[in-house]
Amino acid sequence: MSNQWRWAVLLLPLLAFLLLVVFLLRGLFSDPTELSSALVGKPVPQFSVPDLYDPSQTYTQDVLRGEPLLLNVWATWCPTCRAEHEYLNQLAAQGVPIVGLNYKDDSRDKAVSWLNTLGDPYRLNLFDADGAVALELGVYGAPETFLIDADGLIRYRHVGDVNERVWQGELGQRYRALLTPGEG
Repeated sequence: MSNQWRWAVLLLPLLAFLLLVVFLLRGLFSDPTELSSALVGKPVPQFSVPDLYDPSQTYTQDVLRGEPLLLNVWATWCPTCRAEHEYLNQLAAQGVPIVGLNYKDDSRDKAVSWLNTLGDPYRLNLFDADGAVALELGVYGAPETFLIDADGLIRYRHVGDVNERVWQGELGQRYRALLTPGEG
C-alpha cells in the first residue's frame, strides 16, 4: 500500500469523527423551543374538526380570525401541558384569547374531565383526535402554541410550555404588538 493510501485510511476516520463532534455540539447548544416553522407568515391550514364538548358542532380555520389569539396544542397525556395549564388560566383571566387544540387524546371524556378539574382557559376547544390538524401545523408534540393574528395568519410558534418567562419574553411581546394597529 502506498504512503498516500495509508494517510487516507488514517485521516478518513478522524475526519468523520470531527464532523460528528461538530454536528453534536451544534445540537447541544441549540434551543429546542426555537423550531422554525414554514407556516410563520402564512394562513392557518384548512381544517374541519369537532368541538371537544359537543361533537355535533364542527369548526374550521375561520374560528381563528377576528382578533389576535393563541392556539395552544395540548393533551391529557402530556405532563408539560399540565405544568403550563395554571399559567394559561391566568392569561385567560387577563383577557388573552386562547383556543385549545386537544391533540391525540384517546378519550374525549378524559379531556373534558381534565378541563373540569384544572379549569378551562380556552374560549373554544377543538378536538383533534387523530392529530391531522396538528400535523398540518407541523406540530412535533404537545405543548406547542401558535400566535395567530386577526387575519388568521400564523405569526409565531412556541414549542414547550407557556409560562411567566415565556410570556414576558417574546410571546407576550409579539402578542401585544399585534394588538397595536399598524404593528405585528
